[in-house]
Amino acid sequence: MKTIIEPFRIKSVEPIYFTTKEERKVILEKACYNPFRIHAKDVLIDLLTDSGTSAMSSSQWAGIMQGDESYAGSSSFFKFEDSVRSITGLSYIIPTHQGRAAEKIIFTILGGRGKCFISNTLFDTTRANIEFSGAEGIDLICEEGKHPTIPAPFKGNIDVVALRKKIIEKGAVNIPMIIITITNNSGGGQPVSMQNIKEVRKVCSEFRIPLFIDACRFAENAYFIKQREDGYADKSVKEIANELFSYADGATMSAKKDAFANIGGFLAMNDLDLAIRCRNLLIITEGFTTYGGLAGRDLEAIAIGLQEVLDEHYLEYRIRSIEYLTNKLIASGVPVMQPAGGHAVYIDAKQFLPHLPVEQYPGQSLVCALYEEGGIRSVEIGSLMFGKYDDSGNLIPAKMELVRLAIPRRVYTQSHIDYVAEVIIEVFQKRNELKGLNITEEAPMLRHFSAKLTPTTSAN
Repeated sequence: MKTIIEPFRIKSVEPIYFTTKEERKVILEKACYNPFRIHAKDVLIDLLTDSGTSAMSSSQWAGIMQGDESYAGSSSFFKFEDSVRSITGLSYIIPTHQGRAAEKIIFTILGGRGKCFISNTLFDTTRANIEFSGAEGIDLICEEGKHPTIPAPFKGNIDVVALRKKIIEKGAVNIPMIIITITNNSGGGQPVSMQNIKEVRKVCSEFRIPLFIDACRFAENAYFIKQREDGYADKSVKEIANELFSYADGATMSAKKDAFANIGGFLAMNDLDLAIRCRNLLIITEGFTTYGGLAGRDLEAIAIGLQEVLDEHYLEYRIRSIEYLTNKLIASGVPVMQPAGGHAVYIDAKQFLPHLPVEQYPGQSLVCALYEEGGIRSVEIGSLMFGKYDDSGNLIPAKMELVRLAIPRRVYTQSHIDYVAEVIIEVFQKRNELKGLNITEEAPMLRHFSAKLTPTTSAN
């Protein structure tokens, strides 16, 4: 098989500031062993997130120059609306400054004490906005999705049998929405099958519960369906996306992912009454309904990016580049999520550092080691991000202890990725030397963004 080359040329570059290992030790200590506290200039390869970190195209930059900054009725909004509708087919399109703003609006209106929202897996800000409203977020990942290193084609699926049982247990009247996250970010960037979405739609229709799609990485998910699901090989990614959204009543999206934008998002739905309530709250919190907290130039960039992401040459390169890093790590014995996800490589920190108990946050320990060894910034998706405490103050750990290396779109070359692999393998070879971490300061919600930690006194 021939090398999959980047389907673009580089027109502008940004220098990387090189640090030494000794410098990084000091930086890490000053950052209280939390990569969110490290200054970006001190990072060599930044894989903290793929959100808002992508490289925009020359067409998007040209669109930025054409942005209509009118307060109301901006022509840029109507381009944005048409672009979103051409993919989702949803009737009412509401711009927001990013995905969590859309979540804040919809969960403020539909959430509240006694309510619960069920998903394949909720990501951190989604869960936080649900819980902030007083409601409960419930994850029902399929059985295959619970085993990181065992391959399966659609490990992002929701467990439909468990979904039905949970609806009966909680009562449909108390469930304002079922949410399917595509791809399943917290579940290792794994895709959801069209068949699973159809089955969830059937359950939702039976119990009269709206189905929403968390669509941050809809194009990557659609490409996986094309590659792995029977009956879709000859369909275009856009056709698959159109079908996927046809089973939904609404969607939220951070345009900072599959729209290549540095900021922005939207909330979309078919329910006019709900759309009116959302727009009223938007005006209070975000801005007028035709800009929603965004500049016209950002609306232009999103409208263009949503069409560019449907390019199957790009998607082939995108998915294959994640596979490339995943396969290099597997060949060296590094325990990673299999098969490769759509936007990131996920290391199984529990298997990588079996000598560290979950109370010492093995994922965060690995994150710190990768930065110290090679200046690579990544993020823990485990008990630091999702752990809670019981009534006695004991940690309730997350289901998986993962480290995510999210690859920004159109940013890094193969040599950068080869360097990342080399650093991870080097850390893996001396993994028994790594120590755990203790939390010294934390916020009540989304603690991983600002928590302060310190190393334990021993590796055991």
